[in-house]
Amino acid sequence: MVCIIAYNHSVGVIDYQWAKNENTAAYQALLSRIPAPDVAIVDGGAGFASAAKTCWPETRIQRCLVHIYRNTRALLTSAPRTEAGKSLLKISRGDCQENGVPPPTPTGENNTMTTEHQLAQNLITQAKEQGLDLSSDTLLKTLTQDIIQAALDEELTDHLGYPKHAENPNQTSQNTRNGYRTKRILTDTVGPIDIKVPRDRDGSFEPTIVPKRARRLKNVDEIILSLAAKGLTYGDIAAHFEQIYGASISKDTISRITTTVLDQMNEWAARPLETVYLAVFIDAIYLKVREGQVSNRPFYVAMGVNVEGARDVLGIWAGPEGAGESAKFWLQILTELKNRGTADIFYLVCDGLTGLPEAVNAVYERTIVQNCVIHMIRNSMHYAPRQHWEAICRDLKPVYQAVTEQAAQAALEAFGQKWDEKYPAISALWWRRWEEFIPFLSYEMEVRRVLYSTNAIESLNARLRRSARSRGHFVSEESALKFMYLTVRSLDPSGAGARRWMTRWKPALNAFAIVFGDRLPQVAGR
Repeated sequence: MVCIIAYNHSVGVIDYQWAKNENTAAYQALLSRIPAPDVAIVDGGAGFASAAKTCWPETRIQRCLVHIYRNTRALLTSAPRTEAGKSLLKISRGDCQENGVPPPTPTGENNTMTTEHQLAQNLITQAKEQGLDLSSDTLLKTLTQDIIQAALDEELTDHLGYPKHAENPNQTSQNTRNGYRTKRILTDTVGPIDIKVPRDRDGSFEPTIVPKRARRLKNVDEIILSLAAKGLTYGDIAAHFEQIYGASISKDTISRITTTVLDQMNEWAARPLETVYLAVFIDAIYLKVREGQVSNRPFYVAMGVNVEGARDVLGIWAGPEGAGESAKFWLQILTELKNRGTADIFYLVCDGLTGLPEAVNAVYERTIVQNCVIHMIRNSMHYAPRQHWEAICRDLKPVYQAVTEQAAQAALEAFGQKWDEKYPAISALWWRRWEEFIPFLSYEMEVRRVLYSTNAIESLNARLRRSARSRGHFVSEESALKFMYLTVRSLDPSGAGARRWMTRWKPALNAFAIVFGDRLPQVAGR
């Protein structure tokens, strides 16, 4: 099987197709179905050049540099599985997969040796002649250096329109090669390497593989952002790169890399939202911020569930300095959500903050406020000594597990008859918040499980606290918001959690389609 990859300089890979046989006729049949790109990256298959001249006369043909890694790995399969070999396998598999090429396979003795295989063998032979140890990292570093160097030279050739030492076919252009400038860059596989970046006479050459003024490949920045999202301090990240890659990165450099996400964060915070959310979970988390002196600052977090059952963090807001969580600030946040396009929320699940139901209904009149049952149980324990906690929790269970509202009311009355003499404040707490407690009792147990608590957002807050614990405190409000955004961005990279979440919400979707049929977009239009 062969794969033809078409890409555009501005948008990257745009399409790829497969063919069974490497011959001119198969290539012509395949290329005729693909719009002619600027550049075609190929693995050197027989018959492609003649087919490309017929179907893509204006397209430049580029040999895929990834296959150098593939064939080099094939030569090393008989060698011991050294660290260099493992690293080379990682690069080969990762880069081939990124370019739509299948993972490398060992080359048999009877297989035809491709041009890239010959080139890889030449590199190995040259390394042996130079006395390089094939089992060390030196070979891998040299290969990486040579390939990046070759890619840069090829980019300049494409920019000028003619290869090195050839005559310029464009007589009107005086732009030519103008030597090299040395540069040390940091990679995510072999650490720092020295390269020579080619220059042109008029300075119009803009390399893409190593952009101007860049000292790191893009993957390095992504690693730094990922480590920061996991709670590592700038000093920890610098020590990590020193230990793993043998590269020195200053704390200021790491800070500048993480600061590059501020524009993304601001754009994310102002993005348009869904028109309707089945439920919105809200809560506040306290982080230590140094504004003159270190103090606890509330940071407000809202998570929504859309009409398809998918969850999304709607935003993160920094509360005013010196103040705790307040319904007044939540009123501002809910007003902002409405301005960003959210016209309706069916349920808003909260921790029972005083004044919050009034603030919610001031913005969303038809929204039902559901108090978190776990918070109500937890608050009930404040009025009793530890020795009675187990008995109180056991007697409260019939209240929130009641089949109907009337059964829950009878259970709370029975609880009051038993405990009001010692702890009257507990039953008073439940009666005071009764209207915000009972909404979830209207549904079956599977729907109750997704509405009765703020566990969905509490798990996010726990992740934020765990990552923030190693930092101690943040130097500014912006630093704290940046850290929280990076953490949110790194959640559930595989998507498995989102799939489990949507499965749990299927019963609720069916129930809400009946109860709120006139307010659900999918149902209202049918």
